[in-house]
Amino acid sequence: MKVEHLIDILGTDFFTGVPDSQLKGLCDYLMDMYGTDPRHHLIAANEGNATAIAAGYHLATGNVPVVYMQNSGEGNVVNPVASLLHGKVYAIPCIFIVGWRGEPGVHDEPQHVCQGEITLRLLSDMGIDHFVVGKETSEGEMRAKMKEFALLLQKGRSVALVVRKGALEYEGKAVYENPYRMRREQIIRAVAQVSGDDPVVSTTGKASRELFEIRVENGQGHGRDFLTVGSMGHSSSIALGIALHCPGKKVWCMDGDGAVLMHMGAMAVIGQTAPENLVHVVVNNGAHESVGGMPTAIRGVDLKKIAEGCGYAHVYGASEERELLRALELAKKEPGLTFIEAKAAIGARADLGRPTTTPVENKDAFMEWLRDV
Repeated sequence: MKVEHLIDILGTDFFTGVPDSQLKGLCDYLMDMYGTDPRHHLIAANEGNATAIAAGYHLATGNVPVVYMQNSGEGNVVNPVASLLHGKVYAIPCIFIVGWRGEPGVHDEPQHVCQGEITLRLLSDMGIDHFVVGKETSEGEMRAKMKEFALLLQKGRSVALVVRKGALEYEGKAVYENPYRMRREQIIRAVAQVSGDDPVVSTTGKASRELFEIRVENGQGHGRDFLTVGSMGHSSSIALGIALHCPGKKVWCMDGDGAVLMHMGAMAVIGQTAPENLVHVVVNNGAHESVGGMPTAIRGVDLKKIAEGCGYAHVYGASEERELLRALELAKKEPGLTFIEAKAAIGARADLGRPTTTPVENKDAFMEWLRDV
């Protein structure tokens, strides 16, 4: 189904959410049509944030909003759906568009398998009626289903369209870029070099994929690294837990701007506990690149000032390799909680692969490394 037809059927002009590769056609359409005009399209920090914004839109206008997300984001919407939108509370209607990663019977990455299995069940448990949209779904079927859903929406119920891979088509293609020159892989390579045998926790998406391939290229094993293949936004918290309980080891966290925004409160907790052996490196390209390149809400945000305000002892910024290496080498030598923001270009190698080890194998090797090194 063409995205334009879907938008016409939905009959709404306000969209908020978190980008998903499975919904790339929808995301590109919204960027082409509205850009980031917050009156019509707002890219949220996380899916719960989007749901609350959507509730505010309804309260202000009486109209029905759309929240888009990958099914991994369902966990982030449980609280606002169950305790804000639900008919037993405020009865605020919302249309959710959910990209279905890990659909049973469809091969996907391990972090999507469990979420894919429970996607429809979670929606049902939250009282959200849903309709699965596939390549075969016709415009007529979609219109008929939305007529049914309209009756539920009028009663303050929420509904969901669960979108299978390839179900939405859009002929346009948005181009995402920024003025920075360092590549993310270049930054990760520098961290791998300077950190030596120290443990590294890398965020979800292409950062972990690039770190894995850098280790292969260097002839190294993967025991040094914990690859956070799912749970976006939680890498820094994982690294904090490790740093607090391995005080004799320097622990490095390879994070991203979208991940930091998703659960920014983690930085306050890190600053409060202030482990002297934690280095928090944020690769900031201003984009949700692993799911298509749409911008994050980082524009205009000074991450270094946030780190300082949260209590990080040392704060550095880098937009070229010389600055980055200097900051990394200082972080390696000096004690104290350290934050490094590395500005990066958007883009990755076309032939970038995926880890060839399972998450459990990665966990076991990493725990053994922590014990023995």
